[in-house]
Amino acid sequence: MNLNVWNTRKIPLSWLLLTRQPLRLFVAIAGICFAGILMFMQLGFRDGLFDTSVTVHKLFDADIVLISPRSKSSISMSGFPRRRLIQSMAHEDVIGTTPVNWTFVLWRNPKTLSTRSILALGFEPTDPLLTDKEFSSKAKSLTNPGRVLFDELSRDEFGPISKWFRQGRVVETEVAGKRVRVTGLVSLGPSFGADGNLITSRETFLKLLPNTPSGSIEIGLVRLRRDADSEKVAKSLQLSLPNDVKVLTTEEFIQFEKNYWRNSTSIGFIFTLGAAMGFVVGCVIVYQILYSDVSDHLAEYATLMAMGYQIRTLLGVVGREGILLSFMGYIPAYLSGQALYLLVRNSTKLPVVMTYQRASLVFSLILIMCMGSALVAMKRLVDADPAEIF
Repeated sequence: MNLNVWNTRKIPLSWLLLTRQPLRLFVAIAGICFAGILMFMQLGFRDGLFDTSVTVHKLFDADIVLISPRSKSSISMSGFPRRRLIQSMAHEDVIGTTPVNWTFVLWRNPKTLSTRSILALGFEPTDPLLTDKEFSSKAKSLTNPGRVLFDELSRDEFGPISKWFRQGRVVETEVAGKRVRVTGLVSLGPSFGADGNLITSRETFLKLLPNTPSGSIEIGLVRLRRDADSEKVAKSLQLSLPNDVKVLTTEEFIQFEKNYWRNSTSIGFIFTLGAAMGFVVGCVIVYQILYSDVSDHLAEYATLMAMGYQIRTLLGVVGREGILLSFMGYIPAYLSGQALYLLVRNSTKLPVVMTYQRASLVFSLILIMCMGSALVAMKRLVDADPAEIF
């Protein structure tokens, strides 16, 4: 019985071949890890770009959004007549609207006195704007002229606004060259287009930017009855309203912004190319390791072939080496990716997080990278001729 158990045991040949030379194994793992980290970072920045570009978009309390057809993105919004919102109220499914002004202004850091561009949103404080239930109580303070709500997730370059406000200090500064007071904090978050945000009333907004026509807005928020079909209502409004306004559902508004960064800028392409380069670098490293391993043990493989082992059995050895390398390289790459994402979040306040989809994608790419390299390295084994070797 013991003899049968011994005969049924399998020798972990793939593992033994990999660990025979620890230095070579370390180099292989380091190369795969580097490729994985590069893919994690490039894909993380790319997806973070798309996600942060719609940070504010996702928070709007609206089912349908009206914008100008001339608007290209959140960093290039054009105005349209405010009366289009009033006209949309004629639809039976529309229950409310909110006109919103949207543009960039200069914010003066009250501590360093340096200026920096910040995204300003102006709306009627009595109208709904964000889905945050606590926002309406904060917005009441905006009824007084010269009052603003500051985004506490804005970058540190705007000054210690959140810290001072929580300490009970009166926080005043200049926006567009005019004095304003911070009367509350909101949590919106920066994006690749805007490092910070502030919200104020339309009255204050028009005082900050006196050249803005009072009847013009950049965004119109439309709320529908709970059982209304937003897509059907959007199509209906698009047909009934003049062509100086574009009607989008909330999801289409989000995709409108993402498509700009994805298709109209080179940023998305650059990050995708960076991830592809990491994949190629990993393929080269793994191929060199496996090819060298097969070449160094070619005599042993040829001996096994001469003893009657089938070529597919030996090819399986090389394939298993590729699988082992993919797991050993992915684990440190994943852990390093998590650490680097944390560093990026703390340094830039961008929501670059590890998602299940991205973790699965990178693992699949590493597995394909290792198995593809193993397949190419197998050609050396297939071409081996026992007679020529001996």
